[in-house]
Amino acid sequence: MALAYRLLHMLKPNQTEASTAELIAHWQEKPAPLLGLLHALHDRDGYLSDESLRAVSEGLPIPLADLYATVTFYHHFARTPPGQRAPRVCTGPICSQRGARDVLHALDDAREMPCAGRCDHPSPVLVGQQVFTAASDATLTPIPSPLPPINPSAYEECLFAHIRDAGRHTMAGYRASGGYRGLEKALQKTPGDLLALLEESRLAGRGGAGFPTGQKWRAVSEATGSPKFVVCNADEGEPGCFKDRALLDHDLHALIEGMILAAYATGATSGFIYLRYEYPETLDRLETALEEARSDGLLGRQIGGKDFHFDLCIRRGAGAYICGEEGSLLNSLEGKHPYPRNRPPFPVTHGFNDCPTAVNNVETLAAVGPIVARGAEWYRNLGLGENAGTKLISLSGDVRRPGNYEVPLGLPLQTLLNDWAGGPLPGRQIQAVTMAGLSGGFLAEKDLEVTLDDPSIRACGSFLGAGGIMVFDDRRDMVDVAAQAMHFFADESCGKCFPCRIGTQRLSERLSGTDGPSAWTDWQSEVEDIGSAMASTSACGLGVAAPHITQSLLKYFPSQIQRHLANQQDLP
Repeated sequence: MALAYRLLHMLKPNQTEASTAELIAHWQEKPAPLLGLLHALHDRDGYLSDESLRAVSEGLPIPLADLYATVTFYHHFARTPPGQRAPRVCTGPICSQRGARDVLHALDDAREMPCAGRCDHPSPVLVGQQVFTAASDATLTPIPSPLPPINPSAYEECLFAHIRDAGRHTMAGYRASGGYRGLEKALQKTPGDLLALLEESRLAGRGGAGFPTGQKWRAVSEATGSPKFVVCNADEGEPGCFKDRALLDHDLHALIEGMILAAYATGATSGFIYLRYEYPETLDRLETALEEARSDGLLGRQIGGKDFHFDLCIRRGAGAYICGEEGSLLNSLEGKHPYPRNRPPFPVTHGFNDCPTAVNNVETLAAVGPIVARGAEWYRNLGLGENAGTKLISLSGDVRRPGNYEVPLGLPLQTLLNDWAGGPLPGRQIQAVTMAGLSGGFLAEKDLEVTLDDPSIRACGSFLGAGGIMVFDDRRDMVDVAAQAMHFFADESCGKCFPCRIGTQRLSERLSGTDGPSAWTDWQSEVEDIGSAMASTSACGLGVAAPHITQSLLKYFPSQIQRHLANQQDLP
């Protein structure tokens, strides 16, 4: 019997045996009902049957064709048995180098899934509602999310300062080290005071865009229309990024405090945590933490004895990289096909249900409580030079100590790689790193001397983004790495706009050698033209970012490309 099926006795039982009609009636009364209802049916049956989809179509109501298109857009909604019980093996860039495809072939009914946010502990396998780590012989072991490595420097941490404390994920543990002190201070002042403090701190969005947080919240506060919402983007699907997972698993009250502060500053009355599918155990911890916060009077009505009412709920994604883009995420929450939205209007005025909405990622929101508790100047001074604050970096690949590190903005990349993370593996040299997960492309050669801040990295043609850095040593074929990356972008393109839909496919073909010119100058010219068209005309960040892969490959590794083209010409 296959290993995956010998493990079934270890898996969690279905959460409910309620009838379809009972589940529909329950979710009809909830905000943003579609994802919650689909997950309830999926968890109960292991897949979404035709009968269930017809019932959902009638009950919400949603046209059946639209519902089918939406359901099949997501990776993890199974339509046939064995469905959810089939092992899903991460074949992201790092796991593929660690034998993930051997694991894929060793498990019956196993299927590929994109990067599952465990690059620091490859290779993850998702079976039912549990995450396992696969050894080289395909033995699956449940391993909890690792804590961040201890900061080996004298630089002060903001987000990770207490994350390693015992019991930090509980209300008692969080309060023991100063948790919710920021909220208590804020409630003694006005929402305007809180907005001014955030603006003074220079906290900017840590999900990739880098928009000033105080400025965004002020726009929501001043927007007409109600109700107002706060949405946490906890769908970190960028390959090589797993920093939010650490906060969600070990310091989740920091996120909740940040969302309450966001609500107080903006006038929001409701909030959503949009959690990525590949973090099932995180869902249980979050639900427990929300109940603790309600029991302590921190969620609900009359928070802190003031005329301030706010509550939170969780909606789980179903596996779609594009839902990390805020317009796609909002459409997903609303039960629509998760295409990116045209902007303007922006979410600060027309977000969830066309109401003013503050959308921030986990790292941004978790920083707000410490900033309010300790002050704007304290936070600004955590950065180096002209940079304000800190950044969480997810470091993985060919380095001795992978993991999540909190660095002062402006720290030299080489300090992180060599002093903090121990440098390359024995006998190897670092050939290249990626920036922004995959979206920033590669850095190599003299550009490895950058500092970890956007001005320095953008001067090299890349950007810091969400802070995922994957390391590739001198064993790796960078054309193969680039081909895998472009295949990911082609597969994850939502298809809404022509430049991205076709451009990612054409670049994938040229990198894999299945189509395109074989002469070097023609290949180079064509790849540059495709990338330029995509960057100029794509509707969202996916199509703009994907060409960074080929641009940086051309910049640093032309000889490797030429070798690949020559090998293709030699094939019979």
